[in-house]
Amino acid sequence: MKVSIVVPVLDEAAGIRAALEPLQPLRAQGHEVVVVDGGSIDGTADLARALADRVIAASRGRALQMNAAVPYAHGAVLLFLHADTRLPDDAIGQIEAASLRMPLLWGRFDVRIDGRHPMLAVVARMMNLRSRLTAVCTGDQCIIVSRELFLRVGGYPEIALMEDIALSKRLRRCAQMTVLPGPVVTSGRRWEKNGVWRTIMLMWWLRLRFFLGDSPRRLGRVYEAGSR
Repeated sequence: MKVSIVVPVLDEAAGIRAALEPLQPLRAQGHEVVVVDGGSIDGTADLARALADRVIAASRGRALQMNAAVPYAHGAVLLFLHADTRLPDDAIGQIEAASLRMPLLWGRFDVRIDGRHPMLAVVARMMNLRSRLTAVCTGDQCIIVSRELFLRVGGYPEIALMEDIALSKRLRRCAQMTVLPGPVVTSGRRWEKNGVWRTIMLMWWLRLRFFLGDSPRRLGRVYEAGSR
C-alpha cells in the first residue's frame, strides 16, 4: 500500500531539511513525499527538491495547498504532515494495520508537543481527548485519509482557517474516525513564542466563533494577528 505524504510549506527554509530528511527511508520503501509551496520567498522549494518526489506551487493557504497537491499524489492513502511535525518510526505500519480494518480510512495520530513548558503535555492530552470525543482532527495530529474517501467528500473546504475541522465534519458523515497511537511529535514553538495560556485561549475563542458561524476569512486575520 503506497502512502503519499503531503507537506504544505511557506517560508520554511530554516527547517525544511530537518522536516524532510526523516522521510527518506519511507521514500526508499516506495512511499512518496509531495511538497506543496504556497509562495515562499526564502528558497524553501529549491531546498526541498532533492528530498521530495515532487515539489509543486500553489496559492497560499493550507487548504488550497493540500488540495492542489492531491492530483500529484499517487498513494492509496494521503497523510497530511505539517513541516514542524515528526512521524513515529512505525507510522506506515500503523496506517497499514488500520487500513485493513477500515478500507475507507480516515483519522489521525495521537500527538505530543515538544517543548519546555510543562503545560504543553496537558495541551496535547486535551487535544487528543477532545478529538476522541468530537471526531474532529487538527493538522498537528497529522490527518490521514484514503484517497478514495478524500475525493468522495470533495477534499478540504477551501477556507482561510479551520479547514481541518471542516474536513473532519465531511469525513465523519461517511466513516468512523480512526485514532492511531503514534505519537506524532509537533513543535511547541508557537505556544512558547506567544504564551501557552494566551495561545490556548485564542484557539478556543476561534473555534467557538467558527462553530457559531463566523467567517473563516475574518478568523484567519484574527489568528494571524494573535500569532505575531
